[in-house]
Amino acid sequence: MNFIKIYIKITLLLLLTTNIELGYSQVKNIGLPNAINYKRLAYKGGTQNWDIDQDKNGNIYFANNEGLLQFNGTTWKKYRLPNISTIRSLKVGNDGCIYVGGNNEFGYFKANNKGKLIYNSLYKNLKEQDKSNINLIWRIHLFNNQVVFQSFTKTFIFDQNKYKVITAPSKFQFSFLVNGRLFIQDEEKGILEYKNKNLQTISETTFFNGTEIWEMIPLNKNRTLIMTLEKGLFLMENGKINTWKTEANDFVIKNTSLGGTLIDNKFIVLNSVLNGIAICDLNGKIVQRLNNSKGVQNNTVLSSFVDNRKNLWLGLDNGISFININSPFTFFDYSYNLSTVYSSVTFENNLYVATNQGLFYHPYNSDFKDESFQLIAGTNAQAWSIEVFGNTLLCASNRGALMIKNKIVTKLDDIGYFGFRTLPSKPDYILGLNYTGFSIFKKTAGGIVLVNRVKGFYEIINTFEMEVDDDFIWLRMAPYVYQLKLSADLTSVAVIKKHAALDAALPTINSIQKIDNKVYFQTNNKFYRFSREQNIFFKDNNYTTLFKNIPYIDAVREDSQGNLWYSFNESLGLLKKNTSSKYNNIIAPFSNLKGSLVKNFMSVNVVDPDNIFIGLIDGLAHYDSKISDEYIHKPKVFITNFSYLGENININQSSNTATPHYEIPYRSNNVKFAFSSPTYENQENVRYSYRLVPFENDWHPWSTLTIKEYTNLREGDYAMQIRAKNGYGIISDVTTLNFEILPPWYRHVLAYLIYLLLIATLFIAISKQVKSKIRKNKYYETIEQRRLYLEKEAKIKHEQHELEKEIEKLKNDKLQIQILSKDKELVNNSLQVAKKNKVLNGIIQKLKEIDNNQLDEATKFQISKLNKSISKEVNNDKSWKDLEKHIKNVHFDFLKRLKEKHPTISPRELDLSTYLLMNMSTKELVEIMNISSGGVELARYRLRKKLDLNKKENLTGYLMSI
Repeated sequence: MNFIKIYIKITLLLLLTTNIELGYSQVKNIGLPNAINYKRLAYKGGTQNWDIDQDKNGNIYFANNEGLLQFNGTTWKKYRLPNISTIRSLKVGNDGCIYVGGNNEFGYFKANNKGKLIYNSLYKNLKEQDKSNINLIWRIHLFNNQVVFQSFTKTFIFDQNKYKVITAPSKFQFSFLVNGRLFIQDEEKGILEYKNKNLQTISETTFFNGTEIWEMIPLNKNRTLIMTLEKGLFLMENGKINTWKTEANDFVIKNTSLGGTLIDNKFIVLNSVLNGIAICDLNGKIVQRLNNSKGVQNNTVLSSFVDNRKNLWLGLDNGISFININSPFTFFDYSYNLSTVYSSVTFENNLYVATNQGLFYHPYNSDFKDESFQLIAGTNAQAWSIEVFGNTLLCASNRGALMIKNKIVTKLDDIGYFGFRTLPSKPDYILGLNYTGFSIFKKTAGGIVLVNRVKGFYEIINTFEMEVDDDFIWLRMAPYVYQLKLSADLTSVAVIKKHAALDAALPTINSIQKIDNKVYFQTNNKFYRFSREQNIFFKDNNYTTLFKNIPYIDAVREDSQGNLWYSFNESLGLLKKNTSSKYNNIIAPFSNLKGSLVKNFMSVNVVDPDNIFIGLIDGLAHYDSKISDEYIHKPKVFITNFSYLGENININQSSNTATPHYEIPYRSNNVKFAFSSPTYENQENVRYSYRLVPFENDWHPWSTLTIKEYTNLREGDYAMQIRAKNGYGIISDVTTLNFEILPPWYRHVLAYLIYLLLIATLFIAISKQVKSKIRKNKYYETIEQRRLYLEKEAKIKHEQHELEKEIEKLKNDKLQIQILSKDKELVNNSLQVAKKNKVLNGIIQKLKEIDNNQLDEATKFQISKLNKSISKEVNNDKSWKDLEKHIKNVHFDFLKRLKEKHPTISPRELDLSTYLLMNMSTKELVEIMNISSGGVELARYRLRKKLDLNKKENLTGYLMSI
């Protein structure tokens, strides 16, 4: 027996030493770190993620098959290259540029003045001869204030706007930046160093020809780890290269390496093709494995990255994984065959766990990396507790009271049991709480045996707490606490009293617990004890004061170190006892367990400060209290997006260092904010609170909402304030965004000045109007008389004007009549002249008919002279032409209007229209137009048709209307 105890102590001491070292380095070799897996449906990108980096605000970037992915802890964004190619490499620069490399394309993304990432191509700045045969850019380095883009054929070194091209001697593989030195592997030349603007060969490195070096990691100044695809791991030290014969090397050779990364200069991450990752120390000993069956969603790891919180990101062949390695917690979940854990205990160098599926165990001093917990045969049922009594284990199970020795089960009773307690007054006897009451067990040399079932108490128990002191059994079954007394022979129990409250001010009893071997009763953090002498509960001021500033608790348990564990609001807290017997309250580390604890079953198994096991609804948590709490940081919160009508601004990506002040027009007074905290561990417990000052005075309650919208804000200055609380309960500083809603034009300062001017003007106008009215009243009659006089004068002038108009009209009518009369007279004269000419033409014709042969010469001469004289008279007559000219002058306006109204009318038809306007008869028209009466009628018909007159319309009347 003593040998076993000494062996256990030595084992625990060795484990303690190991865990102290691991705690310091923040990587544990027991259990699995918490992992969050992001599938492509979550980030809406391609399956493969080739490179990872982080900016100064904490945003994570991924080189994805479909572009650049950005994650701020809340939302994902995707940015594509112009040629829609995959991105294989990225590097975040100190200047805020995100350098990326794709297929025949490379450059950088940079935020514009609205915070949107805009791509700037460097490839297009290349000379034409340098653009050929580039293909994929596999690596990017920030080297001596220069940016290096490396493909398999060429390497481009950019120094601001200038660049240099290095062509591969045969074919480049990958490049590496090691302690400020730039190395590139060539397919034939081995490892080359870019030095003094040239490639220099590293001797004895052609050994790597035929394999790919995926990573070179500096372990110290003179010691570099070389990770190859298939040949394993090598150390380059002082110019010599040797195989790193370690457990890590075996893992790489077996699973093929895709590079890795360094964790805090203490641990190495080994990416593999076939088996996820392995984490080893600097001596090559593997301390952690993560793969498809142990937390990571895909076994092919293309890239790994340690963020600014010392946590690990994995870019997978299908998806992304976040590994919270920088935590004192690791977990045993379904991958270790565990489900809901109600109790755990270490016994004989084994860890036993009571679950809803039975009792499981795992060797305590063996490697936890791969082996799962094993079910103890015969226990596959609900197991409520597992407890140590001397050298024997008792399991309270749905199958009954089970004794376990050497992993062999002996059933002591068939009734289901909840738990066991040693009777303080009789330490060889054990009280068992079963489904129908109590039983008594006894420790013997051969083990534990059932003595008898206790009579007198047969309540059906669902939820319970049981404690035993020297006098009573205290059993809590909500909402009562039973005070029971065992008989001297332990065969029966008497119910002394059923308590519903501690005193009148506390109407309930929330929990019973045993602290320092004394039973305490608690309600609302007020602790009581029971006085047997006075038969009352009395308040204990020490523990009441101790829990005064702690949230209302559900239960308290004391561990073997004297520390007090308490549960509250589905979370856990610890009052840790220090050397001066004072207590330090620790809550933050356990905040990430919120919601995972088993309700009404607080299971905390403290083996030592380095090894604390906590039961969860989905497994078992391992907590190392000696790991530094430096992983608990104050979170940062950013307003990532600010939008209003017509504007969408990404705040935290802006390259501007000064906090801008936004002026928003009144028509855009509906504003929307999106915010996030780049806190990646325990994201589901990150909470936000906000307020808009001065619109709101109080902070909104904590919630997971990351979007807030305000509508119909009045004009004025506003400050949007955001704060975040991470899973450890730490609250960030307040982030503020200032903006101003401009007033509408009718409430602008200038508008109010105009209003004042209008009011003043109106006041002056009214004053003047009153004064004017007073003056007007004095001479109103004079004005009225003047008005009447002016009205009469105006009337007379109007009548005179009308008379003058009438006279003028008469004159015009008379003149028109005279003109028509003259026109008629002129026409008649013209007609007479026409008749005279006709007669004269007849005489001329008769003279022509005289036979000149019968006349003498004197007579011929006289007749010829007479003929010439008559002909001259006829030809010299211009009366008809004068008539036409006169008519056209007199009726010029009429002819102009007629021509404008009927543009197609001919001159002959204009003449006819004028003659008809003068009311000439057909006979006169025959004479003046020298046509027949039938010709007149035909001309009249054609004119009517030209004027578009129907049969009922009078032609002369229509012409007169024009």
